[in-house]
Amino acid sequence: MRTNISVITTFSLSGFNELTNLRVIVFVLTLLCYCFILFANIALIMTIAFDKTLHEPMYIFLCGFCLNALSGTMGFYPKFLSDLLSPVQVISYAGCLLQAWVLYSFICSDIAILTIMAYDRYLAICRPLEYHNILSKRRLWGLMCYSCVTPFCVVGVNILLTSRLRLCSSVITKFFCVNWIIVKLACSPSDTVINNIVANITIILYVSHCLFIMWSYLYLSKMCLNSIENKAKFLNTCVPHLVSLLTFLFSILFDIMSMRLGLFRIPQNLLNFFAIEVLLFPPLINPLIYGFKLTKVRRRIISLVTFKAKSRDSVALFYQHPRLHEKKKEADSSVVQYMRANKRLLLFHHRTRHQG
Repeated sequence: MRTNISVITTFSLSGFNELTNLRVIVFVLTLLCYCFILFANIALIMTIAFDKTLHEPMYIFLCGFCLNALSGTMGFYPKFLSDLLSPVQVISYAGCLLQAWVLYSFICSDIAILTIMAYDRYLAICRPLEYHNILSKRRLWGLMCYSCVTPFCVVGVNILLTSRLRLCSSVITKFFCVNWIIVKLACSPSDTVINNIVANITIILYVSHCLFIMWSYLYLSKMCLNSIENKAKFLNTCVPHLVSLLTFLFSILFDIMSMRLGLFRIPQNLLNFFAIEVLLFPPLINPLIYGFKLTKVRRRIISLVTFKAKSRDSVALFYQHPRLHEKKKEADSSVVQYMRANKRLLLFHHRTRHQG
């Protein structure tokens, strides 16, 4: 029976049915992961923002990477955590489309930023003398806007096309809203032809981004074999990008192959885990990879930690050590005595002058 889209006002998230006896454990683990994601990404952003020596293109792109991770996880974790504690797992129609928009924008933006970072590494290693001329401030912010605005608009077109569909079911078999699953709930397959075309164009666009990244790193690895300096630069700055890219691509490709193509016949709860993997591992691992692998960032974080630790230890040692504390008291008392004697001497001179 064909129903009007206005009839469906909420969606039911049936993925939680598999977690009936594990919700408290999953809630605690998820909350810890989300807190660590927030702490690690914000710490990296603040480190780059407040250190002027890190105001270079690569670190600005990294800052955008972390900001994108925060926005993407914000679209998933708060709702997921509240659903784990709620007896009913539902989401409004508008909220579902908004969540799909935010999550898909996060994924596409991540791919775009990784592409820009690959281009940045190509310029830094292969064309170092022209690096600052090519990657000027204007072009830098233009690339940052491209990585944010283009995914937002491209995904927005997909969501807008989904919003016009007449739906015959309100059950989503995952923990969160996925645009492709909403499209599959359409009453008539003929209504989804345009959705499929636009979705395939979007996939081709961002797969081409991934192919460019892989080509650029293969090219860089070949170029860097001839130079020890370039090889060190490649291992220091490009390896973190490659690890981040491979983690991200594995999550995305597995989800596409299982959801769209149905290539894997595995239990639904395992499918749901792989679906949230892209929202778990990249935002969790990327700050650690970039924070500890990139030399400048690592040194800055270590210097901040050691400086605070030394300051705290020195203050504690000063007040805990009895001799130091006694010496401070003696110094304070001697200063007071000196000031009193000085005051008496001034009064004596004043009186003698007045009498004379």
